[in-house]
Parts: sequence; structure tokens; C-alpha cells
Amino acid sequence: MKGFVDEFKAFAMKGNVIDLAVAVVIGAAFGKIVSALVDNIITPFIGLLMGGVDFSSLSYTVGDAVMTYGAFIQAIIDFVIVAFVIFLVVKGINKAQSMGAEDEAAEEAPAEPSEEVKLLTEIRDNLRRG
Repeated sequence: MKGFVDEFKAFAMKGNVIDLAVAVVIGAAFGKIVSALVDNIITPFIGLLMGGVDFSSLSYTVGDAVMTYGAFIQAIIDFVIVAFVIFLVVKGINKAQSMGAEDEAAEEAPAEPSEEVKLLTEIRDNLRRG
């Protein structure tokens, strides 16, 4: 039993598990931000463009059963909107990071030696040989 507990402890304390836990917490917080953006800004704007169409009230009744297929359609539309907003945010973050990486690469790249330095290097090399 002690070996099992030690093995589980080693697994739980690995960097990947902790990184994953942090990512889940941050992802949940980010999800709330995106949901607030979509629910309070983007969806009402799209509702204005579509004339205030809300599919959630659509239903079909068969006997005593009520199938609210409109709620399903609305959930699909909400998902597409959220996925698109997340895509735009991630694309913007990636672009900002790549711009920063290009700046760092340009700073780290050594400058090409001048013609004078090349000539002096060639002279030095010739003197060593001969």
C-alpha cells in the first residue's frame, strides 16, 4: 500500500499535473470572461442584426412530451459565437507574441562584420599560416 501511495504522490507532484491544474483554473476564469463578453456585448449586437431572433422558445409537442429544439439551436449558435470569439482572442495573442519574438530575434542576431573587420581577419589568418 505504501508503494502505491508513494507512486501516486510522485504522479500528483509532477510538473505536468500541476501545470494542467493551473491551466484548468485559468481556463475557467478565461471562460467566464469570454462568456460575459459574448452574453453582454456580442449576442445582443447579433440580436439587433437579426431582428431580435431568439430560437430558445421554439418547441414541438408530441402528446405530453415537449421537445424544445429551439434551446438546442440557440445553444449551437451560442457555441459558434463563443468559439469564434476565442479564435479571435487566441489569434490576437499569437500575433502579439510572434511580433515580440521577431523583435527579440532581430536583437539577438549578430551584426554582419564590416569590410574592415573582414579584411583584418583575413590578414590575421594569413599571418598565422605563414
